[in-house]
Amino acid sequence: MNSLLDLDFLNRFTRELPADPENSTRPREVTGALFSRVTPTAVAAPELVAGSKECAALIGLDPAEMDRADFASVFAGNALVPGMDPFSMAYGGHQFGHWAGQLGDGRAINLGEVRGPGGAGWTLQLKGAGMTPYSRSADGLAVLRSSVREFLCSEAMFHLGVPTTRALSLVTTGDQVMRDMFYDGNARLEPGAVVCRVARSFVRFGSFELPASRGDEALLRSLADHVIRTSFPELGAPPAGTPIPPETYVAWVREVVRRTAVMVAHWMRVGFVHGVMNTDNMSILGETIDYGPYGWLEGYDPGWTPNTTDAQGKRYRFGNQHQIAHWNLTRFASAVVPLVGDVAALQAAVDDFQSIYTEVWTGMLASKLGLPEFDEERDGPLAVELFRILELQEIDMTIFFRELAGPHGEDPLAALSAACYGDGFEPATRSALEAWMSSYQGRLAALGVEEDARRARMNGANPRYVLRNYLAQLAIDRAAKGDPDGVRELLEVLRRPYEDQPGRDEYGAQRPEWARHRPGCSTLSCSS
Repeated sequence: MNSLLDLDFLNRFTRELPADPENSTRPREVTGALFSRVTPTAVAAPELVAGSKECAALIGLDPAEMDRADFASVFAGNALVPGMDPFSMAYGGHQFGHWAGQLGDGRAINLGEVRGPGGAGWTLQLKGAGMTPYSRSADGLAVLRSSVREFLCSEAMFHLGVPTTRALSLVTTGDQVMRDMFYDGNARLEPGAVVCRVARSFVRFGSFELPASRGDEALLRSLADHVIRTSFPELGAPPAGTPIPPETYVAWVREVVRRTAVMVAHWMRVGFVHGVMNTDNMSILGETIDYGPYGWLEGYDPGWTPNTTDAQGKRYRFGNQHQIAHWNLTRFASAVVPLVGDVAALQAAVDDFQSIYTEVWTGMLASKLGLPEFDEERDGPLAVELFRILELQEIDMTIFFRELAGPHGEDPLAALSAACYGDGFEPATRSALEAWMSSYQGRLAALGVEEDARRARMNGANPRYVLRNYLAQLAIDRAAKGDPDGVRELLEVLRRPYEDQPGRDEYGAQRPEWARHRPGCSTLSCSS
């Protein structure tokens, strides 16, 4: 473990790729370059709210360093340590299905790439650290509510076993930031904050779309070659200076497709809705990135989206996430056509998404149901009927599956009723569930599934605790009053989501009625 001052910076992105020649934060179109060097904006009074010890260890930083007086200064952007080379990336993207042109890191500044244990490179990125050339008309800052949500969700998803970017720290700035939470003309000042995000790479699908849209094949190739050599070593690309053959680019696209399918299947397993699956929010590594208007299903509803911006079209609703991932992958593959020339090969790679996703998802569904494997002919109808039943009334997905793992007893529906919002199962739901439970128990018996094995398998796939929006909002409310313990306590619970934690039942309970329509608990926007 290293001290803060002894971190070993690799900075391969800025060493190997073309930089913007202009060093200013003036909003502008940046061409012929993949990044711009920028300096974070100093803040008034940085103060650490919370940090992730696991994430610190990931980058080789001694967790005790978070107690240093200058830790908050560095990770709010007030100070740089030797080796840092701050920059913001240029990229484009399709937003809600429409090409948006240049976007870029409008409020994110990468401090540099650190060599972690084993030699892996980890990029440290400040979100909310001030203006960049890609901020357009915005200020590049972030507020406490969105920063708490980003910090907590990054670490919650990791502990759930979902591929994700990470978060090292959450720091308040002592500054006030003007925000209009729902873009409805009710702007107000809010406390500012900065999150330090950590990932092997922050390159997105949109990073390739931008140079492709401009016909800049040289820039496109330099980025693809860098990403393949630094983040996909298993593809065996030749060393720098030797051209990468077309078949390696195709293999790379296939791997991006596979990783993305696995990621989205995990989202569906835990009931997570990303909320804004634009191509600029899709990681090339198949990791969940950019935690904005996300949410977890409470009442099971495939048509639910937490994002008010998406309320009409519901493009990014829960049940549509795998189709959107497929659509986004098509945009990515289209961008790299100039590197391959073989459209059919790329189309075939993207077309594999559905079969990969189905295989991964049904394997996860088998675990959720405690089955040793998923037989489509026998188990497919069982699963379809269960999800149909869950839509009959407001039934909490997380609680239902967790209770389904418990001992069934003489009245197997007794424990399951804890998942109902309201006064228990309605007659039609109860009747359907009784029939389903009979079929389910018969299937377990036919397979010879042992009770202990079933429960262990299910409890490893179905979390007891997830980051419900109202829990995040309660932590935000406390932090806004200067009390960081709400964030820290919630982080501690989320570190062990699959364990029953005595004395913490409230963290695994249904959403309370007061939170049903409260902003931040039920409705969020891209500003959230």
